Amino acid sequence: MTLFSNLPGDEGLPGRERAWVMAAVMTTTLMGVFDGTMINIALPSMAAGMQIPANEAVWFANGYLLSAAMTLAIFAALAARVGYRPVFLAGLATFTLTSAGCALANTPELLTAMRVLQGIGGAATLSIAPALLRSVFPGRLLGRILGLHALLIASSSAIGPVLGGTIVDALGWQWLFAINVIPGAVALWLAWRSLPQKSASVSAPFDTPGAALSATFLGATIMAANGLTSRHGLNVESSGWGALALISGLMFIRHIRRARSPLLPPVIFQNGRFSLAALTSLASFISQGITFVALPFLFQSLYGFSPVASALLFTPWPLGIVLIAPHAGRWADTLSAPLISTLGLVIFVVGLTLLATLPASPSAWNICLRSLVCGMGFGCFQSPNNREMLSNVSREYASYASGVLSIVRTFGQCLGAAAVGVLLAVANHAGLHMALWIAVAASAAAVLFSVSRLRKAERSPA
Repeated sequence: MTLFSNLPGDEGLPGRERAWVMAAVMTTTLMGVFDGTMINIALPSMAAGMQIPANEAVWFANGYLLSAAMTLAIFAALAARVGYRPVFLAGLATFTLTSAGCALANTPELLTAMRVLQGIGGAATLSIAPALLRSVFPGRLLGRILGLHALLIASSSAIGPVLGGTIVDALGWQWLFAINVIPGAVALWLAWRSLPQKSASVSAPFDTPGAALSATFLGATIMAANGLTSRHGLNVESSGWGALALISGLMFIRHIRRARSPLLPPVIFQNGRFSLAALTSLASFISQGITFVALPFLFQSLYGFSPVASALLFTPWPLGIVLIAPHAGRWADTLSAPLISTLGLVIFVVGLTLLATLPASPSAWNICLRSLVCGMGFGCFQSPNNREMLSNVSREYASYASGVLSIVRTFGQCLGAAAVGVLLAVANHAGLHMALWIAVAASAAAVLFSVSRLRKAERSPA
């Protein structure tokens, strides 16, 4: 296979050794995606089984998301100081052990605590997975391997809800976590066997104040956004979280500008193409976050589809990514990555507009075709854009770039989901079409960011 071929001057690992690392990273990613996509469908069963209200059961999902978002930047910076291998191994071991802990948990408090720890373990692996792939694959194959990574995430996202529903019905919600144990042990063995022992790229002490400010800013922002989704809208609690997010965010920016070795080096944002790629990614994932939350409500509450049918109506979206992402990654290696991702975003905007203009009683095929356009556009955008982010920083800063990539993806999806919650709280189901038009606007902003970097690409050497 081309991915494991060797040419003179190739950086990274030899072909066969790349295969082992890829297997470890892909298995870990598969578990993380399944864990995120299967849990939501099981929340009602988990609430009933533990005899708790739905608003408490939501924290079985939110606890994972919150702890992961708060620690992504921390693990990216830590990997630059101690190397990818120890961070990835520790994160994977934590994720696997806490999966067993979740399956065995018999109280809501213990399950929530296990989910928080599981989110920390997931953040340790997800924050550096793209950088790890970059470190072992030569630059000429970077787009292809990131395309395969995007394909795996998309196909797992498509299978996850259906598989999760089947497991819950047949075996019980505990098995959603128990199934991680054996693949986790295999991935841990593969990672222990194959991950290279490389020296750290940064020798400075860890930036503890920066880590605290970063975690506070990201966590408070998500809590403030979630607080707005209540029926009371803007209240004292959400205002307090918002104020904390603003203060800690400003302090974090001030700190990294002055610190000798900051948690997130500002120098990486001096590259215009990297910064524009990050902004483009943030705007596009806000759009995706809005759409992924709004569409199930639209399908079930307004169009009358069953939960199972609604899950199946989502399938064309990841299917479109599966069809186009590997090719887009290959095109990005030989053509212009900004150009390919911009074309993908234009298709994505068209697909979102088609969804926003669905008729009052659409057929399943009508919905599926429009969703397929969205998936193909997003698949054409994602892997070239990820390649653009990782290739526009030096290898010593790859873990930081990988962390930023994970942060904007997680943060964008959180903000998108919170936006839908606000609209549902304010306008009930009438706000769903408005949410889709906001997604169109956010993706149109992503197109503008992407077009801006095309000019920079023309002025920069290849």
